[in-house]
Amino acid sequence: MEEVAPPGVNINVPHSARIYDYWLGGKDNFAVDRAVGEAMIKAIPGMRYMAGENRKFVHRAARDLVEKEGVRQFLDVGTGIPTRPNLHEIAQRIVPAARVVYVDNDPIVLVHARALMISTDEGRSEYISADIRDPDSILNDKVLRDTLTFDEPVGLTLIAILMLIADEDDPWSKVAALRDAMPSGSLLAITHPTADFAPDEVNTAVAAATGAGMTLVARPRADVERFFGDWEMLEPGLVPVSSWRPEEPVDDPAAAYYWAGVARKP
Repeated sequence: MEEVAPPGVNINVPHSARIYDYWLGGKDNFAVDRAVGEAMIKAIPGMRYMAGENRKFVHRAARDLVEKEGVRQFLDVGTGIPTRPNLHEIAQRIVPAARVVYVDNDPIVLVHARALMISTDEGRSEYISADIRDPDSILNDKVLRDTLTFDEPVGLTLIAILMLIADEDDPWSKVAALRDAMPSGSLLAITHPTADFAPDEVNTAVAAATGAGMTLVARPRADVERFFGDWEMLEPGLVPVSSWRPEEPVDDPAAAYYWAGVARKP
């Protein structure tokens, strides 16, 4: 059956958001995405588990930022294809007036943006098309400025997105520009794949992705820690994603090859 894509979507080039959607059991992916996704699963049999653990972190972090840190607004950069519950749904269950701005540069995410915009009457959920490689395109967007106020803390979430920027493109400066724009008391949540726990598996998976034309960088703990700058890490610090405030004891935290952490701006 011939695959049909929305305008601007190249079905001959794999895309991280659609591969991730495939791992999570979604249907918004194409043959090229499934091929790369399967090649990465062959390298890392636990890949679907890892994707699920990453989503669980988003839910726990959103809950704690609202309940324990008093955050009432979020900027989620690198949103990906919607997977319910979305961040705003978690936040608005606790505080109906919470506001969220989602950011992505993939046209297929734009197609699904309406699903991201279903907000409570009291709150607000918006989507903007912009690229983390150009922080000003995010920070100066009119929708963002109309939705969020920089007079109070913002929850900035960068979930499994920084791996898509090569070292030579200096992702640390891109994140620093976003951090600098956040008001005092803001919180930054990051997850990032790593080869620290299983070098051979991860390097084989990265090779499968890069061989298909993608940029995918698995970074060591020290390089991930740099993204937080001088912000104060919340407990338990920068840890394997499954062991960041788990709801139940985790048998093997190193089974999901991501670092995860949340930090507060002084």
